[in-house]
Amino acid sequence: MSNKSAQREFDLVVWGASGFTGRLVVEYLQQNYGNTSGLRWAVAARNPDKMASVLADLGIPDNQLAVLTADSDDAASLDRLAASTRVILTTVGPYAKYGSGLVQACVQHGTHYCDLAGEVQWIRAMIDQHQEAAEQSGARIVNCCGFDSIPSDLGVQFLQEEAQARSGSPCDEISLVVRAMKGGASGGTIASMLTALEQAGEDRNVRRILADPYGLNPPDRRAGGDQRDQTSTQFDHLAGIWTAPFVMAAINTRVVRRSNAIMDYPYGKDFVYRESMATGSGAVGWLRGAAMTAGLGGFVLASSSDFLREKLVKRFLPKPGEGPDAEERENGYFNMQLFGKLADGSVLRARVTGDRDPGYGSTCKMLGESALCLAQDKLTVGGGFWTPAAALGKTLRQRLVEHAGLSFSIE
Repeated sequence: MSNKSAQREFDLVVWGASGFTGRLVVEYLQQNYGNTSGLRWAVAARNPDKMASVLADLGIPDNQLAVLTADSDDAASLDRLAASTRVILTTVGPYAKYGSGLVQACVQHGTHYCDLAGEVQWIRAMIDQHQEAAEQSGARIVNCCGFDSIPSDLGVQFLQEEAQARSGSPCDEISLVVRAMKGGASGGTIASMLTALEQAGEDRNVRRILADPYGLNPPDRRAGGDQRDQTSTQFDHLAGIWTAPFVMAAINTRVVRRSNAIMDYPYGKDFVYRESMATGSGAVGWLRGAAMTAGLGGFVLASSSDFLREKLVKRFLPKPGEGPDAEERENGYFNMQLFGKLADGSVLRARVTGDRDPGYGSTCKMLGESALCLAQDKLTVGGGFWTPAAALGKTLRQRLVEHAGLSFSIE
């Protein structure tokens, strides 16, 4: 820890703490760490009165947590926020609309940062604009620290480590198949997807980035054997079942590929990765996959139309700040299976599970532990834009197993 970082008032600030997801993160940190762990943390929001009301609802005493005020449209307030702490955890999205100023402030002040961004075009823009400055300031910027894309990124890393230990080489191909998932729709995730589609409709360069399987890789490492994301019902030869497109693959696959590239290709330069939803075997599996594919295609088509997006999609789907209630979050779960092809052609299987609703219940725990990892653990990487696997890796995986209800297992 540098002297500059050690002298800051806080170890961690939760920005956007009065919103739906931010409140869940604060609740998680308070219940599991509170003031007993030596963690110096605070909350920050645009409206201090609303923030005080949230803390009261959570039963947190007035004098326990400092309440900081900042606004995404006020650069000076973001500078003060970034300068006050070693790590900022932000839930303020869509990040393409509200996140750029905070990233710039964190990079300038050498403040570590983690978020829930799933917006490929925005993450790419931030990397292009700030990578060199982040390396110089020492700021570790870690995007995608929720359901997108920690289970995928750390799951692939876990399976590849096991493959290396067992066979002496990594899997050259991995399929991740979502076996089961239960939870309410995330208004924030939907808003981020709609923002990306809006920007893609206006900007050809955004469309190009979204379509590129290697769109988040460094400029000299944007080639490989991967194709565009699955858009139809397909039979996965490693899993041996029919599958449908998985909506989160658009961000998860690119994060996994970036991890491989920035870690200097531990999975190999010809590594191939894909994600999908399991629909079953035989004719029933195909029919179920066809129905899911049609439903997803209809949503994307409607969301891509300015008229339908405003009149139907935004009207009937959850909005940012809306989400499942406590019972739905606690009864939710996710179950993902990874199939890796070894050098001898055999298949190694792994499973990643979570014990809460993926979009909120598990996500708030994953994000909280990612921030704590940045604030408290000894990491080997310096400043720059990182993925969860590349920056936090085994250290975060252990935290998630011990504290956050995730499991990583070989079958």
